Amino acid sequence: MQLQLKVWRQASPEQPGQLEEYSLGGVSPDMSFLELLDLLNEQLVMAGKDPVEFDHDCREGICGSCDLMINGQAHGPQQRTATCQLYMRHFNDGDTVVVEPWRARAFPIVKDLVVDRSAFDRIMAAGGFISVKAGAAPEANSVAIAPSSAQTAFDYATCIGCGACVAACPNASASLFTAAKIAHLGQLPQGHPERRQRVLAMTEQMSTEGFGDCSNHGECEAVCPKGISLDAIAAMRRDYLRTIL
Repeated sequence: MQLQLKVWRQASPEQPGQLEEYSLGGVSPDMSFLELLDLLNEQLVMAGKDPVEFDHDCREGICGSCDLMINGQAHGPQQRTATCQLYMRHFNDGDTVVVEPWRARAFPIVKDLVVDRSAFDRIMAAGGFISVKAGAAPEANSVAIAPSSAQTAFDYATCIGCGACVAACPNASASLFTAAKIAHLGQLPQGHPERRQRVLAMTEQMSTEGFGDCSNHGECEAVCPKGISLDAIAAMRRDYLRTIL
């Protein structure tokens, strides 16, 4: 396959950036999108040019590091797929592919396609830890948890913190991420002692970081690689209202 790439290049946070065009041949349909960028960087290095900086780690759709806007879509055209698991078979020979970083005030650009997502870490830290001394893993039936609650908690806990929800939201809201982290603990008895404190602290930190408000566009759910539901935001709002009232 032959592709035309338009890649955002920005040397530092202080300098202006721009899209630069590259022609890339020898692209296999079996390559992942990150392998495509590896191929591009190999060519750039061989030509004595700076490679494109991009985040990655596990390349297994688990860590959430591979945060890219591809043709205007967070993580690209394949639903419920992180960038590292997006394969070039979803593109056509001769396509022009535009690659950009997340766009949000709370995610400042570091270089090229790399953004600083440490705001998510601070939201998590604001939530603190559960006070329950869990010890060793208890026998499975010793704590009565309804199967539906356990499954819902698991679904919310699959959030990998990639930031696609923020990048896709017109308001750059982090509500889906924050709600998933709050709601999965709220479903379990171990998370109940700090439930009220947690929702206040994490939503306040979310606002402090400069994320926008949720206005129920639903773009976050549409691009989430783990398919986390907007129901998490509804649960967070209920907890918040109950706490302040």
